[in-house]
Amino acid sequence: MGFNTEPSYRHGSVPRVGILLANLGTPDAPTPAAVRVYLKQFLSDSRVVEIPRAIWWFILNGIILPFRSRQSAHKYASIWTNDGSPLKIHTERQAQLLQQALSERALEVKVVYGMRYGSPSIPAALEQLKAAGCDRILVLPAYPQYSGTTTASVFDALFWHLTRIRNAPELRTIKHYHDDDGYIAALADSVRTHWAQHGRPDKLVMSFHGVPKRTLLLGDPYHCECHKTARLVADKLGIGKGDYLVTFQSRFGKAEWLQPYTAPTLEKLAKDGVGRVDVMCPGFTSDCLETLEEIAMEAKEDFLAAGGKTFHYLPCLNEDPAWIDAMAGLVERQMAGWPVAADPAAAQLRRTEAEVSRREALALGAPD
Repeated sequence: MGFNTEPSYRHGSVPRVGILLANLGTPDAPTPAAVRVYLKQFLSDSRVVEIPRAIWWFILNGIILPFRSRQSAHKYASIWTNDGSPLKIHTERQAQLLQQALSERALEVKVVYGMRYGSPSIPAALEQLKAAGCDRILVLPAYPQYSGTTTASVFDALFWHLTRIRNAPELRTIKHYHDDDGYIAALADSVRTHWAQHGRPDKLVMSFHGVPKRTLLLGDPYHCECHKTARLVADKLGIGKGDYLVTFQSRFGKAEWLQPYTAPTLEKLAKDGVGRVDVMCPGFTSDCLETLEEIAMEAKEDFLAAGGKTFHYLPCLNEDPAWIDAMAGLVERQMAGWPVAADPAAAQLRRTEAEVSRREALALGAPD
């Protein structure tokens, strides 16, 4: 196996720490052609679709892509902004704000973002960090709850890229933060802010992205972590079990997925006389197609058509200052032991140690 061409190692370089914020991804444009490229990459991931490859290849290329691409493009167009995809916009801004927050904590790191599918890709983001001299990298997936279909797929992309590198970086990964105090507090605060302006609903619905039920039976902890997140948010809000529901959205295909499903649950609530629901999506840290179109548009229409009176969608955390602060705290704890202090004395010590190492290497015959 060959290795990618990479910058020559230079003795005496001061090592840097890089942070990679990894999200799902998005098409480059809301067009059938761009969506087809994105969907093919996404649905070709064996972590996402666990069907024998030969069978799935014919289903994907012969049935799904020709028909679903145009339909999905229409959905993307309904949420697209002048600046592009909401998910990409929010992820980019989160990375910028995280960089700022860590700098304010006197931590000297470089923050970039990458997408599991689409661009900028995770390998491209890793190359960006490598070019900046980062030989220690912490990866923060934008998935609070771990699933093999999401978080593990990000890890796959990371480790695959490392197989292409001769001088691989030291790597740390954050598996999940579904019960992180800062994340839970940020979610609860966002609900309180909404309720302070609009009053309380008859029911709070916490809708998480669905996965096939078989993943739970095979040992995936996602289902349990979603329920724990919901319970902790409810506890923080001081509401009881009868005040909220946990549901799962985005079902795909004919197999049974985690239940209860979001759309049928909302329709039943309306038919049972529930007048107002507030719906939030704690499994998404950035608003995207699944929140803005599937929930804020389609689910709202379903609820009102079934007799509901009022539907409120509560946005994802996005660039909420409480969420940025929570991310910074999470990252800072995970970097424990790495040389990231930005104070002048520590920086000078690192430079001095690097220069000593360089002189020793040159004395031993190193070319540079």
